[in-house]
Amino acid sequence: MTGLPSVGLISHGTSSPTGQVLIEVLAAEIATDLRIRGIADEVMLGHVDVQQPDVDEVINRLPADRPVILVPLLLSPGYHVHVDLAEVVNRAIESGRDVRRTPTLGPDARLAEILADRLPALSDNDEVILAAAGSSDERANESCREMGRLLAAELERPVEVGFLAGGGVALKDLVAESRSRGTRPVLANYLLAPGFFDDLARKHVEGGTDSTGVLAPPLLTGGGIASAVPPKLVDIVRDRVRGGIRGQVRDGVLAAGRNSGPGGARADGGCPAYV
Repeated sequence: MTGLPSVGLISHGTSSPTGQVLIEVLAAEIATDLRIRGIADEVMLGHVDVQQPDVDEVINRLPADRPVILVPLLLSPGYHVHVDLAEVVNRAIESGRDVRRTPTLGPDARLAEILADRLPALSDNDEVILAAAGSSDERANESCREMGRLLAAELERPVEVGFLAGGGVALKDLVAESRSRGTRPVLANYLLAPGFFDDLARKHVEGGTDSTGVLAPPLLTGGGIASAVPPKLVDIVRDRVRGGIRGQVRDGVLAAGRNSGPGGARADGGCPAYV
């Protein structure tokens, strides 16, 4: 054994075959990056819902004689972070394991850069809307709004934030309002990979008698305009791992053996802003 920490990459999980492949590709690129840089040795992908292995199994399968850094491959901190992951980490700590949970991927200015790269060329008649899954946990929704502010700064133009579920302004309403003003709604796709919410966002843009509008690809895409895995996304995960190794405290996450208590609520029919 090298003594390096182990890393658990924890996605939401998806039933979309394309989404599953893209998350696996992301995990493989992250694992290669961490190993080449000598930051971590064993890296394992797990999920909080839909797929296996679950988070308990990831922790159990990683070496018990070194720290485990759990990085949520989630875009905002909602139910799965504040309840599901918190409970698993607390159980592991009570059993004597050194398990540390890092912040989520977003908000982060580098995500705004990726989102901007995914957008088509914009005209004065376009209205940019950040399309997020949404949650009944307001912490997740506010995280998405902050991401909207970061994207607005990156684009140097206004950005509204619309949600596909949970609280907040409904995405379909923002799309309808944009069309009623005679502008084209251009949706920045704040989802990690294709799946249920990506399909739902596409229906809002393409459905009905007025199909004016554009939905950009999610952060991970199968090809076309950009690489499947943006290098900046790997950079974000690497920074989260390094923060977990140093035992940094951020966004209520206490590393090195402590964790925020449970809170929040699951979004109706889904979960916040993932795939």
